[in-house]
Amino acid sequence: MDKKNIDWSNLGFGYIPTDKRFVANFKNGAWDEGELTSDSMITMSECAGVLQYAQTIFEGMKAYTTEDGRIVTFRPDLNAQRFEESAKRLEMPVYPQDKFVEAIVETIKANKEFVPPYGSGATLYIRPYMFGISPVIGVKPAQDYQFRTFCTPVGPYFKGGAKPITIKISDFDRAAPHGTGHIKAGLNYAMSLHAIVTAHNEGFDENMYLDAATRTKVEETGGANFLFVTKDNKVVTPKSNSILPSITRRSLMYVAKEYLGLEVEEREVFKDELKDFAECGLCGTAAVISPVGKIVDHGEEICFPSGMEEMGPITKKLYETLTGIQMGRIEAPEGWLVEIK
Repeated sequence: MDKKNIDWSNLGFGYIPTDKRFVANFKNGAWDEGELTSDSMITMSECAGVLQYAQTIFEGMKAYTTEDGRIVTFRPDLNAQRFEESAKRLEMPVYPQDKFVEAIVETIKANKEFVPPYGSGATLYIRPYMFGISPVIGVKPAQDYQFRTFCTPVGPYFKGGAKPITIKISDFDRAAPHGTGHIKAGLNYAMSLHAIVTAHNEGFDENMYLDAATRTKVEETGGANFLFVTKDNKVVTPKSNSILPSITRRSLMYVAKEYLGLEVEEREVFKDELKDFAECGLCGTAAVISPVGKIVDHGEEICFPSGMEEMGPITKKLYETLTGIQMGRIEAPEGWLVEIK
């Protein structure tokens, strides 16, 4: 199969339209069968629910060309489960999990020429999403919805290697204890934009959000979960009902325990213990792991022993093992990779 004539090695992390996308509509209380279309434009009422009250959810995932030339995607069943939970929380109709996975597979299959070749460092990013499309003027759920999936080739998140970043403890709150922090709703990301622009203007790469109730416990960043390594090599992630359950984070914790033989723990992580960790990283679909070299708490610097030059040794092993699984260099646990034939 020929690939598109794209300079794969110089791709950025941005949107490039591909040939096909999948569209399904919920109308009169039921989903239609859905179809692939070449039309990338969306037409809707000026009063559509998504435009008035931000009734929209989404997922992010990737497809890869493996070392032996197969095209695979990573754990789409978990994205389907999380998408269902997001839909229920925003009073949207559930798009069936099996249909969700089928839509992902069909979209990748229809755009195989856009899946970057193995070794290029690039991947195919897939974005399933759903939104209220019928007019809504009173504050209530829309009646009609559209589910769509598009994809776009993206370059490596880190050009020239993953250098540790510097983050700040934010004065803003990301999510309330009984709010929507545990689902992947567009509104969560909209409210984080001012905080991330503020952080960038102050010279930081990202924010660390604390729990809104006590501001003593670590939650996550605007788009990734935290992962810490203790000085005795235990892998720790924060536990909270207002953290998005990252698929990458869950996969890394499995890899740490089952592939690397490390002790793992999901628990409340207090701001006061940050200084005691040996390594820190942000984990998510885009970068897998972004190493953190320094956290700044209102002028007080917390510097990790792993330093500002490269990933810490445990973080690096986790990164290399998970990406090795995704790229077919390391045998994957059963069901983790879905081949696109």
